[in-house]
Amino acid sequence: MTRMNRRGFLTAAAASALTVRAALAQPVEVLGGPPDPQGLARRPRAKPRPSSEALIAQAGLGGVVSFAAIDLDSGEVIEARGGDTPLPPASTLKSITALYALDRLGADHRFRTRILRMGDTLVLAGGGDPVLSTDDLDRLAEALVATGAKSPARFAVWGGALPRIAELEPDQAVWLAYNPTISGMILNFNRVHLGWRQAAGDYQLSLEARAERNSPRAYSITAAPGPQRELFTYSADDKREHWLISRAAMGRAGSRWLPVRQPELYAGDVFQTLCRARGLVLPAPEVIDQLPEGVSELAGIDSPSLREILLGMMRYSTNLTAEVVGLHASGATSLAASGQAMAGWLKERGGSGDLRFADHSGLSADSQITAQSMARLMAGYGATAGLRELMKDDPLTEDLGRDPAALARIEAKTGTLNFVSNLAGYASGTEGRQIAFAVLCGDLDRRAASEGKELPAGVSTWTKRAKTLQRQLIEGWSSGAVEGAVEGLPIAAGAEPEPIAR
Repeated sequence: MTRMNRRGFLTAAAASALTVRAALAQPVEVLGGPPDPQGLARRPRAKPRPSSEALIAQAGLGGVVSFAAIDLDSGEVIEARGGDTPLPPASTLKSITALYALDRLGADHRFRTRILRMGDTLVLAGGGDPVLSTDDLDRLAEALVATGAKSPARFAVWGGALPRIAELEPDQAVWLAYNPTISGMILNFNRVHLGWRQAAGDYQLSLEARAERNSPRAYSITAAPGPQRELFTYSADDKREHWLISRAAMGRAGSRWLPVRQPELYAGDVFQTLCRARGLVLPAPEVIDQLPEGVSELAGIDSPSLREILLGMMRYSTNLTAEVVGLHASGATSLAASGQAMAGWLKERGGSGDLRFADHSGLSADSQITAQSMARLMAGYGATAGLRELMKDDPLTEDLGRDPAALARIEAKTGTLNFVSNLAGYASGTEGRQIAFAVLCGDLDRRAASEGKELPAGVSTWTKRAKTLQRQLIEGWSSGAVEGAVEGLPIAAGAEPEPIAR
């Protein structure tokens, strides 16, 4: 046998490789079809992803994982699991609230804040604008001064455009900024900014009605360090709100938002300061329950359109905005009654009978919906009403980071409570597949045990695992590469085989 030296071996190998390349470069004829100039008859099928059950087991969440995914082109269920099990929707409920408000009020609806005069009294009249800021009140002060108004004998604030509700969710901690009082007079989402720093052996504290351009001191609210074990304690009288902060927890410096419980006094106090800066002196504000008869409008400002407000609500998941627009839409006198009205509205539009809404933000765990109902809403009424345009693009990125290997574009609303993590919305696959979906994850025993706690042990890790599972499930559905799935057909218990109305 002839021995081949190293140079000869490499030369032969190179020639062989060229031969193979030349062969692959030739058109391949597919039986019964035209030549394939790319040399491949068809793209190979994507490697199947792990089954949904395998992904759920890997996540190790405990509790319940329920989902439904629907192909938007065919209207058929791709896959479903436990779709008829009611679970708290958390902030995914805001998707329904957005549709409800748009239907009842209209996308161009605006909320007006006014300055009214009756005799020697000026009245700051709230119109239930959920996004009114200190900067907006400054514009209103400018408009009032431009009328030539003189200092009145009395200055009053009216918040009766909406029912007064002490807290969005009484079971939540009193100091949580996303759980303020509701009334028709709302300023800075009814929050005040607390800051502190240690100086000369003691603490200097500030309370500001903080906005982008104007951040005046909030005189109607006080704060001081205290010896108590609780992080914050709260009290109020008819003139001010009082906060005590645990000295042991303050450190050298810090800040946070606190909820406002007397929004009329807060707004009146801030407006008084803004008017004084422009040369108009107002008396101390007083709160009135009824608007006097015979008032005339001196000045007013309008909110952005409802559609703009809802885009912000969906992006930043503002609980107060959801409750306010829901109350405006229903005209009800309580959150429970307003939630029931919204559930009735949804049932008239094809929602199933398993709906129970105790509010509009999803902050209450008493609200419940099934994954099947939520997914059907996304694919049906939500799709025709333009809900997708209000959704946040790739909302999982904030917690999980961007996945460079992701195949799906996700437009959805998250929903998070302690040991509850949900995602509902839409996704687009690389092959053009369009889906609507809802994934509801909840360990309700752990949620109940952590009620009212701001950050209970283990909740951050649990939530991250739940969001990772949601991303994995959506990747599989949108790519059509779910192990064991037959495209367009249900494969799991609880799946619905009939088409979904679009």
